[in-house]
Amino acid sequence: MYYIGYDIGSSSVKVAIVEAVTGKKIISLHEPANEMEIIAYHKDWAEQDPEMWWEYCCTATKRAIKEANIDASKIQGVGISYQMHGLVVVDQEGKSLRNSIIWCDSRAVEIGDHAFEEIGEEQCATHLLNSPGNFTASKLVWVKDNEPELYAKIHKYMLPGDFIAFKLTGVINTTKNGLSEGMLWDYKENEVAQWLLRYYGIDYSLTPDIVENFTNQCFLDEKGAKESGLPVGIPVVYRAGDQPNNALSLNILKPGEVAATGGTSGVLYAVTDQLKSKETSRVNSFVHVNYTVDKPTVGKLLCINGSGIQYRWLRNLCGTDSYENMNQKAEEVAVGSDGVIVIPFGNGAERMFNNKTIGSHFLHVNLNKHGQGHFYRAALEGIAFAFVYGMEIMKGDNTQINVIRAGNDNLFRSEIFSNTVATLIGHEIEIYNTTGAVGAARAVGLQDGDYKKFGDTIMENDHVMTYLPLQNKTPYLLAYQNWKKELEQIINNK
Repeated sequence: MYYIGYDIGSSSVKVAIVEAVTGKKIISLHEPANEMEIIAYHKDWAEQDPEMWWEYCCTATKRAIKEANIDASKIQGVGISYQMHGLVVVDQEGKSLRNSIIWCDSRAVEIGDHAFEEIGEEQCATHLLNSPGNFTASKLVWVKDNEPELYAKIHKYMLPGDFIAFKLTGVINTTKNGLSEGMLWDYKENEVAQWLLRYYGIDYSLTPDIVENFTNQCFLDEKGAKESGLPVGIPVVYRAGDQPNNALSLNILKPGEVAATGGTSGVLYAVTDQLKSKETSRVNSFVHVNYTVDKPTVGKLLCINGSGIQYRWLRNLCGTDSYENMNQKAEEVAVGSDGVIVIPFGNGAERMFNNKTIGSHFLHVNLNKHGQGHFYRAALEGIAFAFVYGMEIMKGDNTQINVIRAGNDNLFRSEIFSNTVATLIGHEIEIYNTTGAVGAARAVGLQDGDYKKFGDTIMENDHVMTYLPLQNKTPYLLAYQNWKKELEQIINNK
């Protein structure tokens, strides 16, 4: 028997099939071969057709079943991961009324900022754990204010994962974690933030019914089964945004555990049981996948825009070096990069600097003694220092950090990067070879509530290696303090 998982990204749709008993990956693939289109009618807009996601889900499902050479009738359940914060609106027949306004669209920033100013930090911090921001609720307000005729036809608003569950089953519902991504969950009252809906002038009836994770949320109908190639009647058991799901995929479920992502941008996602936040703008808090009233686990998310993109830019600039060659040249240089410092924030505004744009900087370069290896090491160190700086912010916001787990992606393949982070924070970094689609598929098995067994499956199938803090911490601390001093001078001048 098998489970199937989806990961609905903005670049592609990933699908994975795993064995139900062992959690072993049978197949993992994505559609389309090239990246999906993102439509930008105006500057800072980003939209996608949700029907396109469904089309690629169906194509990828049929292809995965065929290439894995399995009997589709043996697939027993569905898990869904999806790009966070997107808005999908449908009419009474379930037809999408417009393109989805996706996560990277910033048209609603002013709406969220104005709401935060009028409602007040105290109310937002104690009830939402966040400022309203540029999230799903603010995007829905934008539709109401700018497309009133379309808004009048809305039957329900949804997150992207809710839409895929609907296409599979014909049932519209959502989850607490989904609502929290849209800044629509009141943690203090443990209910939909109806006061915020009233403030925005949004009818509560547009909100879907709420279902719990790791339960039979809805069941595939004949239409969804025929189009996807899955069996009629199997349940959708789980859904979550990509970052909470990435954490689940890495067995991040308890306070003190942190999931890290080191792609184009960096993400730190730390689980806590503290329902309070001092950093309502720099750090975002979301209902975690195993949240209950009795044990309210929350994921605190900090995004670092200036991350892997800095290293990729340097690689492209230097032309022919592979990442492996870059890492090798960097390893020939001592900790601290012989004085070269890279401030890696050249990818736009940084939330952890209160949305300041400070840029990327190369400092203290001596043209007579510094070469490629110095730049490569300084870039890796600068990105690692950015992660450590972000963790310091999170620790100041009631967040405990005991262990970091990360996927086996580009940055964490670098010993310099991982050793620097592990040594400065004084905790180990565990590396796993897994994906969001695999994690979503395995989550179907959590109906039994056996989190220990789930974690053991990840360790047995996915663990690659562990980086331990190095004993000689002094040169790393000195390099970090020098970097931090330069950073804070730049911030103060902005």
